Amino acid sequence: MLLAKFTGWGMLTLIRLLTGAQARWWGCPPKAEQRIYFANHQSHLDLVMIWAALPEELRSITRPIAARDYWANTPLKRWITTEVFNAIYVERGGGAPVVPPAPPEPAPVERIDPSFDDAPAPDAASPNAAPLEVAAPAGAQFEIPLAAPEPLPESAPPMPAPGSEDALAPLQPLIAALKSGDSIIIFPEGTRGHTGEPQKFKSGLYTLAQLFPEAVLVPAWIDNVQRVMPKGEVVPVPILCSVTFGAPIRLEDGEERRPFLERARAAVVALRDV
Repeated sequence: MLLAKFTGWGMLTLIRLLTGAQARWWGCPPKAEQRIYFANHQSHLDLVMIWAALPEELRSITRPIAARDYWANTPLKRWITTEVFNAIYVERGGGAPVVPPAPPEPAPVERIDPSFDDAPAPDAASPNAAPLEVAAPAGAQFEIPLAAPEPLPESAPPMPAPGSEDALAPLQPLIAALKSGDSIIIFPEGTRGHTGEPQKFKSGLYTLAQLFPEAVLVPAWIDNVQRVMPKGEVVPVPILCSVTFGAPIRLEDGEERRPFLERARAAVVALRDV
């Protein structure tokens, strides 16, 4: 525990030297209440940046999400994300299991029992003679395969029902953290964008807002962090970065999923020019 604290202080100092890690509380003050921070996502360093921008009293009760395939692929990164950031591992691209299509049934075979008449053999010298037929043993059977039927188009596996156990499975680590009273940091795009414009938000934020109506939903815009560690680079570049926290939003009574997600995305994008 003591090693984790010293490591955290060291990382915080390094991050602030490289990026400045400026926090701008434009729409709400820093407050020790249960919150769901949701932000744009352009770099693996997003969770580090927003963690460093929070004041110490909020860092201790706020858990960022971390992609397991990236942040847990080495013992060092796994130790840092669990012991220093207290991160929540999530699976990227998670969803209902894909059921492989059943193998096609074998083509049906028609069985023909030929009959043999005692007819005289034709004269091979005659120009009108029929082709010579070779007699088969009595009782012989021939199998003539029929043409294989056209394969049926593969259908997509059924989507899990909203609110069902399968639908909530990818969110279970976040649900557990919120049930324990922690705040969380999520990136509703799901994957990193590279255009500067956030992608469409996925439905996880909507589901969490339904399950935890008392949690305060705070939008955030992370600026410039993608330039600190461009894709494919391993050495960070000193760039001034900032995190702007906006005014909280809430899920309105009866509000449907897509309008809410579009409104949440717009709240994040609006902070870009603040």
